[in-house]
Amino acid sequence: MASAAITLAAEAPKLSSANTGFMLICSALVLLMTPGLAFFYGGMVRVKSTLNMLMMSFISIGIVTILWVLYGFSLAFGSSNGFIGYDSHWLGMSDVGLTDLWPGYTIPIFVFMVFQMMFAVITPALISGAIADRVKFSAWALFVALWLTVVYVPVAHWVWGADGWAFKLGVIDFAGGTAVHINAGAGALGVILVIGKRVGFKRDPMRPHSLPLVMLGCGLLWFGWFGFNAGSWLGNDDGVGALMFVNTQVATAAAMLAWLAYEKIRHGAFTTLGAASGAVAGLVAITPSGGAVSPLGAIAVGAIAGVGCAAAVGLKYRFNIDDSLDVVGVHMVGGILGSLLIGFFATGKGQSAATGVFYGDHSFTQLWKQFAGVGAVLGYSLVASAVLAFLIDKTIGMRVTEDEEVAGIDQAEHAETAYDFSGAGGGLGGSSLATATETKKVDA
Repeated sequence: MASAAITLAAEAPKLSSANTGFMLICSALVLLMTPGLAFFYGGMVRVKSTLNMLMMSFISIGIVTILWVLYGFSLAFGSSNGFIGYDSHWLGMSDVGLTDLWPGYTIPIFVFMVFQMMFAVITPALISGAIADRVKFSAWALFVALWLTVVYVPVAHWVWGADGWAFKLGVIDFAGGTAVHINAGAGALGVILVIGKRVGFKRDPMRPHSLPLVMLGCGLLWFGWFGFNAGSWLGNDDGVGALMFVNTQVATAAAMLAWLAYEKIRHGAFTTLGAASGAVAGLVAITPSGGAVSPLGAIAVGAIAGVGCAAAVGLKYRFNIDDSLDVVGVHMVGGILGSLLIGFFATGKGQSAATGVFYGDHSFTQLWKQFAGVGAVLGYSLVASAVLAFLIDKTIGMRVTEDEEVAGIDQAEHAETAYDFSGAGGGLGGSSLATATETKKVDA
C-alpha cells in the first residue's frame, strides 16, 4: 500500500510555471476580445448609436467580473449534478490557496477561474449586437446580470463541468461553440422576438458608419481568439493546443475567402464588411471543432461556415427579424455548423478519440451527440432569454422611446456623442462671417 501511495504521489500534477504563464497570457488575450468586439460592433452601427454599442460591451466586463467571482465560477464548475454545479469554497474565491491546482492540471485554480471569467464576459456582450439602437442601458445591465446567472452558468456547467450532462454524454466543445456562440446567438434571437424591430427597419438606410473601425475590431478579435481557442487546452504538453492554434488560423482564412466569393457571386463585390464578417464566422465555427479536426478539416469547416453564415444573414429580411448586426446569422449559425461538423470531420487524434462520419468506423455516433448538445443549448437559451427579456420589459421596460431612438440613443442614454463636429470648419466659417458683418457695419 505504501509503495502504491508513493507512486500516486509521484504522478500527481505539479504546478507548471510555463503553463501558468501561458494561461495568464491567454486570459489577457481573451479579455482583449471584448474591446475588440466593442469596436467591431461600434463601427457597424450608425453614428448616433456608437457610444451605446461600445458601452454595452464594456459594462459586461464590469458586471460579469464581479458576479463570476461571487458565485458564477462556483455554480459553473463546482460539482453537484448534471445541470448546475456548486462548491462553497469557490464562493468569493476567499478559501482558495494561491497554489491550489485545478484538478488534473498544472495551473492554479485562480488561473483557470480568471480564464473562464473572460469567456463569461464576452458571451453576453455578443448578444448586444443583435439589439443595437433600441435598448435602455439600465435594462441591458440588468439583463446581463440575469442572463449570466440563469443561462450562461448552467450551460457552461452542462458542457464543461466534470459532471455536466453534455460533458458526460461526450459532446465535444473545445472552446465554446455551444456554451458561447450558440448560447449567445439563440439568446439574441429570443430577445429580438420580444423587443421587436428598430424604427425604420427595411425602410431607412442603416449602413455601418465606420468600416475602418469594423476592420480594427475584427483584427483584435482574430488576435485575441488565439488565446480563446489555444488556451482552452490549459497548456500545450501534448500538442493539442498547437493544433488548435493552427486550425484557428486556417479556418478563419478559409471562411473569409469563402464569404467573399459568395458575396461576389451573389452581389457583385468584395466588401470589407464581408471580409470581417467571414473571418468572424470562421473563428466561431472552429471554436468547438478545432481540437478534433485536422488542418484540412479546418479548411472545410471554415469554408462551409463562410458560405453558410453569409447565406444566413440575408434570411433576417425574409423572416422580418431585426438582428441588427447579424449575431444570429454569424454566431448561432456558425456555432451550429462548427459543432455539427465535428460529427463528420473528427479524426480521433486530437482532444478526443471519437471519430466522425468520414473517419474511423464511419459511425454517426458522435454526430448524434453533437445534435443533442446543439439542440439542448439552442432551445434552452432561446426560451430562457426570451422570458428574461419579457420580464424586464414588463417591469422597467427594455426599449427607449421612439423619439429617443430616432434622435439617437447615445445622447438619450449617455448624454454624449461619439464624434464632435462642432469645430470642424463651422467655427471658422462662423467667425469669418461675423467679422465680415461687423466690417460692413463699420463701413456704413
